[in-house]
Amino acid sequence: MNEITALQPKDFASDQEVRWCPGCGDYAILKAVQKTLAEIGARPERTVFVSGIGCSSRFPYYMATYGFHTIHGRAPAFAAGIKLTNPDLDVWIVTGDGDGLSIGGNHLLHVLRRNLDVQILLFNNEIYGLTKGQYSPTSRIGTRTPSTPTGSLDAPLSPCGFALGAGARFIARGIDTAQKELPGIFARAHAHKGASFVEIFQNCIVYNDGVFDAFTEKAAAADNQLLVSHGEPLLFGKDRQKGLRLKPGGFDMEVVTIGENGVRLGDILVHDETSKTLAHLLIDLVRPTFPMVLGVIYNNPAPSYETAVRGQVEAAEAAKPKASLNALLRAGRTWEVS
Repeated sequence: MNEITALQPKDFASDQEVRWCPGCGDYAILKAVQKTLAEIGARPERTVFVSGIGCSSRFPYYMATYGFHTIHGRAPAFAAGIKLTNPDLDVWIVTGDGDGLSIGGNHLLHVLRRNLDVQILLFNNEIYGLTKGQYSPTSRIGTRTPSTPTGSLDAPLSPCGFALGAGARFIARGIDTAQKELPGIFARAHAHKGASFVEIFQNCIVYNDGVFDAFTEKAAAADNQLLVSHGEPLLFGKDRQKGLRLKPGGFDMEVVTIGENGVRLGDILVHDETSKTLAHLLIDLVRPTFPMVLGVIYNNPAPSYETAVRGQVEAAEAAKPKASLNALLRAGRTWEVS
């Protein structure tokens, strides 16, 4: 019996030259994914990456796995076909804020609500990088780009809010350069059976450089990031003395400091990743009043779509074991054209 050799991150790297802009956050995400696959014991021959169009969608070229670089916004449709045909494959969808939330928004919605067992990595750089910097669905109001020279007027879309509204059962956030936390988030997404949605803040060094600096820069991170962990109090800050609680007598969040105004550790909310209500509250927090919430925000598994489909097919086959597709096609009102 042959033993399966443990693979290293480099074993998941293809021989293709990586052609993102120097300094692009995509490099860090690529390394984190390759590290994750090695750590979880993934096998290249059982792993598929599917992408649409955009800078992030070059991802499958750089993985020594199966890969499909498909058409704009339609990666979920291709991924659904792959997973339904062979449920034993690990299927990852790589998309961007433009590809996944603009032209592909409808496809993304349905793969989430159906709960197909795939991992969706959405690289959010708040810009269309591949097509020279137009504003995207996640660009902030006032963003000046070639297509919004006097500033965007559109209210930005929240990727995690979209996913939660579409019925996603696993939602997480990470930062491209957070190599300590990102592999762990990807591993949790992979372990979840159903559609896993991960938004990754990805810096576009050419067209939107520094847009996330207010909470990703090292000096600002402690006071502006809240890395959630199931069962742990929602604390942040350099000395972890700041926390989130519900305003007394209401349902809104507020930031408080332990030791001030009678606030105690026991007043701080504890993260429950199975609570959809809490997920809503955490996703909707707006900076700079609140910290950016990172980590696994929501995780509440339910039967996956391909499992239900397979069960339905097996039940139909059991009910009519001698059924013939050829006979079905020729049954009822059929005729021959001569």
